[in-house]
Amino acid sequence: MKSLGSIRRSFAPWADPSAKPYIVFENITKRFGDFTAVNNLSLSIFEREFFALLGASGCGKSTLLRMLAGFEEPTSGRILLDGQDLRGIPPYKRPVNMMFQSYALFPHMTVEQNVAFGLKQDGMPKQEIDARVADMLKLVKLTQFAKRKPHQLSGGQRQRVALARSVAKRPKVLLLDEPLGALDKKLREETQFELMDLQQSLGLTFVVVTHDQEEAMTMADRIAILDKGEVMQVATPAEIYEAPVSQFVANFVGNVNMFEGKVKARNGEAATIVGGSGAEINVVNAGEAAAGKDVVFAIRPEKIKVSSKKPAGTNAMQGEIWDIAYLGDMTIFHVKLSDGQIVKAATMNSSRIAEDPLSWSDQAWISFEPNAGVVLSR
Repeated sequence: MKSLGSIRRSFAPWADPSAKPYIVFENITKRFGDFTAVNNLSLSIFEREFFALLGASGCGKSTLLRMLAGFEEPTSGRILLDGQDLRGIPPYKRPVNMMFQSYALFPHMTVEQNVAFGLKQDGMPKQEIDARVADMLKLVKLTQFAKRKPHQLSGGQRQRVALARSVAKRPKVLLLDEPLGALDKKLREETQFELMDLQQSLGLTFVVVTHDQEEAMTMADRIAILDKGEVMQVATPAEIYEAPVSQFVANFVGNVNMFEGKVKARNGEAATIVGGSGAEINVVNAGEAAAGKDVVFAIRPEKIKVSSKKPAGTNAMQGEIWDIAYLGDMTIFHVKLSDGQIVKAATMNSSRIAEDPLSWSDQAWISFEPNAGVVLSR
């Protein structure tokens, strides 16, 4: 079977039936009064995995993280860490550490004092503390800032101090709640790769909560998409993007075009879908959708080509250029089809000169390959 998308690393214990999960959420429900924040949720995370909980505000992702940290107890169900049931174990006795969005640094302490704080609380000998702090500051590239106070640092530097303090105690699991939310876009992008490198060099299990799709897609080995306290899909970033299991997931991650239709005919895995306007879409894999079944064909904008002339191939529809956005590296076209649907297409600007220039109100064709999208029944 061919892989979907690029492979960041060969690490994939979830694909090994004999591999034992490191963290297990087993039928977890969490209620706050009449409100159900997490609803009968089950989830497995493996050792040394960089795992992301992704969802909109109120979906239950932070509640899940807080239960793992020990700040909340499940209403029902249990959480296992390396085979141990965590119920009743207070936060300070759990082999996990949590890094908050606010960083929660002590303003009156220097950088090295902030990093050393938890080690002192544990009663570690001073010589060992000094060595550990030096290692941590070297790891996050802050050795020269050891004597500074938090207010003398940039947002990115404060973020790295909080990270060094979180990993100094060598927890088995590091929990990160919106860790990059306070950083500007450029610094956030740089820090994402720093976090990935740090996680792999330390060999720790990272569980990150975020509402930022790009952040989750960049950093995580796998992503759990949450909605209303339930898991919608758990998969690698490429699988989430290229093979969503539902319209909700397809819509939530990235941009997508949805063509509603009915399966006209099946030929093995392949099928023909007829839309409301009568346009036919041929696909190589219709999944379990039987002939006569209502389905949605989902396709990402970058999989669609736009041209002034009708292209050769099976899937082509004519429309009118409705909007154009030039973004430098790519151009976004909005094409209005005869049935009124507006299709979004993204074209990479691989050369400085447009080979097939199109403008507003021009007649144009959109086209795509039979394997470019996914058929969704729900």
